[in-house]
Amino acid sequence: MKYYTITVNGNTYEVAVEENNGLATPVTNVAPVAAPKAVPVAPAAPAVAPAPKQAAPAAAPASSGSEGSVKVSAPMPGKILSVKVSVGQAVKQGDVILLLEAMKMENEIVAPQDGTIASIVTSAGQSVEAGDVLVTLN
Repeated sequence: MKYYTITVNGNTYEVAVEENNGLATPVTNVAPVAAPKAVPVAPAAPAVAPAPKQAAPAAAPASSGSEGSVKVSAPMPGKILSVKVSVGQAVKQGDVILLLEAMKMENEIVAPQDGTIASIVTSAGQSVEAGDVLVTLN
C-alpha cells in the first residue's frame, strides 16, 4: 500500500492506494468504500489579483456620437478582421456588418434587422469579448 495526501478545492484528504503490479485479478469480496475524511488545513494566502489588461492602441472607431437603439454584440470572444459598414449606411436584415475571427474561423456578424448604422464601437484589429457591443443600429 502507498499512502498519499491530496488537496482538492482546499480540502485535504489522506488516501491509500494498493498496487496490483499490472496483473488483473478477479475481485470477489468487496467492501464499500467510506467517504474520505476531510482534514482541516490552514487557509492559503490570498492570491494577488492580476493587473488589468491594457488594451492595445487601435485606430479610433468611427462613431456619429449617438448610440442606436439596436445593439449588435459579439457572440464569442475574438478579433475583428474588418468592418464592412460605415456610420449612416442603410442595412437590411442579414447584411454582413463585420468579420470576427474566432477559433481560427472567420465569422460573419450580420444585421439582426433593417436599419441605419448609428455607431461603430469597434475597429479592425481590436480584440473583443463575448457580449461586447460592436455596432448600433437605428
